[in-house]
Amino acid sequence: MKISKSVKISIPIFVLSFFLLGFTFYSTPQKDKVLIGVLRYILKNWHYEPKDFDDAFSKAVCKDFIDEIDPVKKYFTKEDITDFFRYETLIDDQLKREDLSFYHLVMERFQIRLKESEMYYKEILSHKFNFEKKEIIQTDYELLEFAKNKKELIEYWRKQTKFNTLGKIETLLELEKDKAAEDSTYVTKSFDVIEAEAREKSLESLNNFYKRIKKLDHTDWFATFVNSIAEEFDPHTTYFAPKIKELFDINMSGKIEGIGARLQQKNDFTKIVELISGGPAWKQGDLEVGDIILKVAQTNEESVDIVGMRLDDAIKLIKGKKGTQVLLTVKKVDNSIQKIPIIRDVVELEETFVKSSIVHKNGKKYGVINLPKFYIDFNDLNGRDSGSDMAREIEDLKKENIEGLLIDLRDNGGGSLKTAIEIGGLFIEKGPIVQVKYRDNEPVVKNDYDPTVQWNGPLVILVNELSASASEILAAAMQDYKRAVVIGSKQTYGKGTVQNVIPLNKSYNYPEDLGAVKLTIQKFYRINGGSTQLEGVRSDIAIPSKYSYVEIGERDQQNPLKWDKIPKANYASVNFYKNFDEVIESSKNRIAQNQEFLLIDKYAKWLKESRDKSSFSLNYDDYMNEQEKHEKRIEEFKDVFKHSSNLEFNSPLREIVLMKKDTVLASKRNAWHEALSKDIYIDESIQVLSELKVSQNVLLAKK
Repeated sequence: MKISKSVKISIPIFVLSFFLLGFTFYSTPQKDKVLIGVLRYILKNWHYEPKDFDDAFSKAVCKDFIDEIDPVKKYFTKEDITDFFRYETLIDDQLKREDLSFYHLVMERFQIRLKESEMYYKEILSHKFNFEKKEIIQTDYELLEFAKNKKELIEYWRKQTKFNTLGKIETLLELEKDKAAEDSTYVTKSFDVIEAEAREKSLESLNNFYKRIKKLDHTDWFATFVNSIAEEFDPHTTYFAPKIKELFDINMSGKIEGIGARLQQKNDFTKIVELISGGPAWKQGDLEVGDIILKVAQTNEESVDIVGMRLDDAIKLIKGKKGTQVLLTVKKVDNSIQKIPIIRDVVELEETFVKSSIVHKNGKKYGVINLPKFYIDFNDLNGRDSGSDMAREIEDLKKENIEGLLIDLRDNGGGSLKTAIEIGGLFIEKGPIVQVKYRDNEPVVKNDYDPTVQWNGPLVILVNELSASASEILAAAMQDYKRAVVIGSKQTYGKGTVQNVIPLNKSYNYPEDLGAVKLTIQKFYRINGGSTQLEGVRSDIAIPSKYSYVEIGERDQQNPLKWDKIPKANYASVNFYKNFDEVIESSKNRIAQNQEFLLIDKYAKWLKESRDKSSFSLNYDDYMNEQEKHEKRIEEFKDVFKHSSNLEFNSPLREIVLMKKDTVLASKRNAWHEALSKDIYIDESIQVLSELKVSQNVLLAKK
C-alpha cells in the first residue's frame, strides 16, 4: 500500500509539558531545594566557563523556561507572560535562597491553562472546518507573539487543529486511492466523511497526548526547570533526573535487541542521534541521524503516537525481540513523513569496532578503514580498544601491499581521548596530538611518545558534519602536521569540549537519589593553538553533502562556548607530499564539474529551503497544491545518492579466513563492501589517495 511521503506532522508540536493532578504547588519539597543548591554549587565551582547568577542570567532562565513549557504559544497569554516576567531579574536571587516561587507560579498557571486548552480543542474538533477559507498558519513560533487574550488563543488552537486535520485528510485520501486501485468495485468515501474521520483522528491524537501528560510525575517537569538553569552554561551541560540517568550512556559492550539506534529527547520529540554500525537501521539505510520518530507500530497493531512521550516509554515501544518488525513513522530532513519498517535484530558491539577493506584501482591496492567511534573499556585492561585495533588493521593491510590508506570518520561522534592520541601516533614518529585545558589552568599538551610509525604512506581522512570531538582531534592533528588530506564536509561538527557525569549525591549526602549532571569541564585545542570548538576542522577538500546548508553543528546549538586560541604546541609540519596542493586542486576541479555532486548541492539547498518554510495555507486546494509541488521536488531528487563506482572491495586475508567459517560475518562484510562501491564520497577519496605522492626527503621511522 502506498503511503504519501509528504504528509505533514499530524499533531501539534508541543513541548514536553508537565501536569500532575492533585499536586500542591505552594510548598517546595526539601529535595528540590537541596537539588537546586547542589547544582548551583557544582555549576559555579566546576564548570569550565561558569556564569554569574546575575540579572542577565535570570532573564535568560525566565525566557528559556517559558519557551520550554510553551514553545508554540498555545497555553499562555500576554497577561500570563507579564505576570511571569515580573520575576525576570529576581530568579538569580531566588535560586541563591533555594526559593522556587517563579517556578511554582509558571507551573500553577500552566496547570490551569492546560485544563482550559483541553476544552478548546474538543470544542473546535466537534465542528466541521471551512477549508475554502483563504488563511495561513505560521509554524515558526519564534515569529509568533503570545495571544493577547483567550479569544486570540482559541484562534491559535483552531488554526493548529485545522492544520493537523488537513494532514490527516491527505493521508486518508491517499489510502482511499490505494483501496480503489486494488479493488475496482470499491466505492470511495466522500470528502465530508473523510473530513469527519480526520477530525476524529486529530481528537484521538490530542486525547492520547493529554493522557500521557497526566501520567508524568513531579521529577519530569521539575527536571525541565533545572535544565533551563543548567543549559544556560552550554548545550552539553545537562541535568539527569534519576530515571533519565539510568538511560544515559547505556553500556554497549553486551548485546541489545532492537533497531540499533541511540535516541535523544528534546522537548516533545524522540530524535535519532546515532545509528549503531552494523545494526538493523544502519544496514537498511532508511533511518538517518536527525530523523524524528512520530509514531511506533507493532505488527498488526495500530500506531502509537510518541510525540510528548517520555524517552524511556518510547524506547520500550521501539525495542523488541530479534526477528520482530517495528513500523516507525518519521519526519525526515526534507520535512516529508515516511513509514519505515525495520526488522529488529541483535546489535552487537563487534559492529562498532574498527574494520578494514581493500580496494583495487588502476592496478594498485588501497586500504579503507572504518572507525565508528573511539572506544575503550577502562574496566577491562585486556579488553579491545580502538588504538590497538587500528594498529592491527593497518598491519593486516600492509601485508596486502597497499599503497595508500583511507580512514573513514564520518558520523564518528568521538569517544576516548586516549585512543585518539594513540591512533594519531600511528602516523607520526612522536609529538603533540592535542592540547587540553581545564578551567583557569595552563593547557596540557598530550603527546604521542612512541617513535614507531605504523603507516608511512599516503593518508586521507574522510569526515562529515557529524564527525565530532575525538574525530576532530585526529583529523586536526593530521592536518596540522600536513600528514593527511582531510576531505568531506565543509567543516566538522565543532565540539571542542569535554564533559563528565557527576552524580549529585557524591557532592551532598542526601538519602534520596538527586540524579546527576553532565558538566563541561575541559576544552580541546589543536596543536596549532586553535580550538576545535564551533570551527571544527575545515576540510582541505570540501564536498557537497545533504547537510551543507542545514543547521546541524555545535555552532547551531544554544549557548555554545566560544572559539578561542592558545599558544601553539611545539611541533613542526612536514612537507610529506610533493604534490599536496596539486592533488587538492585537481579534486576540487573534479567536484565542481561532477554532475552528481552538483545535484547533491542543489538538493542540499532545497532541503534548507524546505526546512525554513514556516508558512502554510489552510485552504484545502492551496494546501494540496503545495504538497503536490513538494512531492514533485522529492521525486526530482530520488536518485541523488545513487552512485556506482565500479570499484570492488574485499576483506583482508585474515578476515577472509574467518568469513569462511562465519557466514554471519561474511554477510555483514558483503553488505558493507556493496555500500562502499555505491558511495560517491569513498570514490572521490580513493581517487585523491591514488594521486598522492610521498616526498623522497621525508624520513619516517618504520616499524
